[in-house]
Amino acid sequence: MNALGFLAVTALLIVPASATVVLMLAPGYRFGARLNVSAALLSLLAAITLLGWRPEANLYLRVDDFNIYLIVLNNLVSFTTSVFSASYIAHELETGRLTPAYLRFYHAMYQALLFAMNLALLANNIGLLWVAIELATLITVLMVGLYRTRAALEAAWKYFILGSLGIALALFGTILVYLAAQPVVGEGLPAMAWDQLLAKADAFEPALLNLAFVFLLLGYGTKAGLVPLHAWLPDAHAEGPTPISAVLSGLLLNVALYAVLRFKMLMSANSHALAPGPLMVGLGLLSLLFAGLMLYRRGDIKRLFAYSSIEHMGIITFAFGMGGPLANFAGLLHMTMHSLTKSAIFFTVGHIAQAKGTQRISTIRGLTVTHPVLGWGLVAGVIAIAGMPPFGVFTSEFLVVSSTFARQPLLALPLALGLLLAFGTLLWRLHGMAFGKPDSGPVAPVQASILPMLTHLALVLIAGIWLPGPLVAWFKNVAALLG
Repeated sequence: MNALGFLAVTALLIVPASATVVLMLAPGYRFGARLNVSAALLSLLAAITLLGWRPEANLYLRVDDFNIYLIVLNNLVSFTTSVFSASYIAHELETGRLTPAYLRFYHAMYQALLFAMNLALLANNIGLLWVAIELATLITVLMVGLYRTRAALEAAWKYFILGSLGIALALFGTILVYLAAQPVVGEGLPAMAWDQLLAKADAFEPALLNLAFVFLLLGYGTKAGLVPLHAWLPDAHAEGPTPISAVLSGLLLNVALYAVLRFKMLMSANSHALAPGPLMVGLGLLSLLFAGLMLYRRGDIKRLFAYSSIEHMGIITFAFGMGGPLANFAGLLHMTMHSLTKSAIFFTVGHIAQAKGTQRISTIRGLTVTHPVLGWGLVAGVIAIAGMPPFGVFTSEFLVVSSTFARQPLLALPLALGLLLAFGTLLWRLHGMAFGKPDSGPVAPVQASILPMLTHLALVLIAGIWLPGPLVAWFKNVAALLG
């Protein structure tokens, strides 16, 4: 069992790393696209293997109940996005927006990003976690600027500046955690290993932990798109390739929040340390309300859903800040539902922008008439992300609101206000895009890969109706670990 688990962990790192090198040299688009999909599929199979066979933890890597579900989710969305990417990027090549050289670079960086995210989730070392998230940030910066337009380069530069600020804050927080652990655990790698830190966290100097968590929350919170260090996210979504928008919203934001939650567990294990919940509740509410208001002013379809991602990361952060079995369960479920739903929406939006030749909401009309599959796919995705039944996002949001109302009724009011603001805006924007009067001009055909979109929406629909018993037990166990 341990041997098979070890092979699976090795594959999660070696497969994307090796594919990165090969894809940099891949001679043609078709070969590169197929290899990208194949490598992502192998990574998904390795992740699924870990559900049954887990290796022993060491000072560098660890598979436990918390990260296993994120590893599977990460590689599932990476695989479906690679399938969507194959048709999307082919259209970009045909229209001349990307050259063959840029396509090689794109596919190579896609696998490099998957390697960095897998490494971050598998890391049992707080320094290795920081390195992996920094690597993922730098790779994403390069991919955001792929089109080499003025706006794309400006978005990449903004992401680089704010990302560097966030990662610098996170580094300082990581150093402070090491300094708090060193007198208790000893010098070197043991003082940076999660299992060692959690086992002896109650003996750490609480003042150092308190200061460290503030820096870590702000640092990794920047990567998670939390207000006020969120400004990179809308630009990155609007100007980068749409598959990267799907990966950003569906995966990379989760990885950053995962790092915050790991350190929250450390804080909760120290009886004298600051309670991390109020800080997370405050940032979560601020992000939710700010994003809800900003949604009304968006004229670009990808920026609209970028602010929707900020809103939902605020909900998730708020839920984990509230803590307790029910709120943590809701946060884990919402993290999963948001990843699947938002990536499905970006799959649809990417093909819509190609079909219409624009990302301007004001010029996208009557999709259910001109492009029925894409139009109704957008309708289903927006209904799901807005939190309407019977989709799984409704279930998770209902659990967040009900648990908050039972424990802190006054906090439930701004929470509900933020949800209603976003709900109203999304349905208002959806009406014109899906059911408005279409333009009289010719309808542009688009070669859309709809299977990834349908798969994600089907999973979110099933989760809203029925959650398998093992999955519920799994989430309950992780919710208890999070405190």
